[in-house]
Amino acid sequence: MSAKSVLAGTLEFIPLADIFQILGGNNADGRLRLTSQYAPNPGIVYFQKGDPVNAKVGSLSGLEAVYSLFGWTEGKFEFVEEPVKVGRAIKHSRMQIVLDALRLMDDGKIEKLGPPSLDEALVEGTAKSVGEQKKAMPIIKGPLVDYVLVISEDTFPDGHQIVKEGGYGRWIWVVLEGEVRVSRETPEGPLTLARLGEGCFVGAFTSLLHDRFLRSASVTAVGNVTLGVLDADFLTQEFATLSPDFKMLLLSLDNRLKKVNDAAVDFFLKKPPADQVPKGAKLIIKRGSSKEDLFAITGGKAYVVGGASKGGFTLLALEEEDLFGRLPFMDIGHEPRFASVMATDDLKVKGVDTEALQEEYERLSGTFRNFIYSVGTSISMTTSLVFHLQARK
Repeated sequence: MSAKSVLAGTLEFIPLADIFQILGGNNADGRLRLTSQYAPNPGIVYFQKGDPVNAKVGSLSGLEAVYSLFGWTEGKFEFVEEPVKVGRAIKHSRMQIVLDALRLMDDGKIEKLGPPSLDEALVEGTAKSVGEQKKAMPIIKGPLVDYVLVISEDTFPDGHQIVKEGGYGRWIWVVLEGEVRVSRETPEGPLTLARLGEGCFVGAFTSLLHDRFLRSASVTAVGNVTLGVLDADFLTQEFATLSPDFKMLLLSLDNRLKKVNDAAVDFFLKKPPADQVPKGAKLIIKRGSSKEDLFAITGGKAYVVGGASKGGFTLLALEEEDLFGRLPFMDIGHEPRFASVMATDDLKVKGVDTEALQEEYERLSGTFRNFIYSVGTSISMTTSLVFHLQARK
């Protein structure tokens, strides 16, 4: 593949967090180059399949270089599509990098590079004006929408509750314009779980199986929002053609998203997680493992554990027909790179052919692949929120 420029612009118009999501949504391979009149050296970030794998700016390299680039508030960027031959120095997922970088900026740990704001010119420091739960939470954006499957458009005003937690519905929407907030009700008030922008889906794979699907979170318009109603019959028919293992994978993703949302609520309320690793459980996948195996649970439970081996915490419990291990074609911020898996002796599993799943994924329509991307990215974002809440308990 010859090198070619496929994306360019200014950081004032498209901030780095959005650039990362655009490249991730398109599984891009290549080199992102950033320049600024306020920086003596350009910044370079290398991407493989949409994930940053290495970076450099001045004397900084790897993850440290990437974090510093989030402080660039003014400059130009260009992404060149080309084979990437540098070694992998960054092991964090794309969404985890974005969330961590924005929080580091909010805490003043990343130097802002650009013209001073009016407030900064007049006073020393700035007051925090947003609640902690919204702190540095970026908007998830998805790939370009395939309008062929949009059968109608719905427009909602600011503050309108599009989906009510505990309600029923089968509609699947894609965000065409604007932003929606996904939240759960708690005794301490609503907890924001995610912010979804253009290209993201509102719905779940489970809704393709049931006419009356129970909604597990509320969705509210932030500003004026336009949603596209997707052809649910087409998606249901495509779902019906999938292999049993692929269907099981998608439904397991739905289950993970619901459970990681539950975990976020528990840590927000400073409650112990509903599922705890039982005594006598053994480590079956170590955090940071490079193993490519994927398993389906046929009996018992497995526990996804976040944090270090000492002082870790239960993120969620997986049950029969859930999958764990190295999930192909996505990174949800869980095992094996960012979490461990533990289980007792009664766990029963069967191996799953990841190569067959990958081949099946590549035959899917673009809309269905985008649906998978949206759910996987939501899991990753809410997982980062859980880690943040757990660290502050």
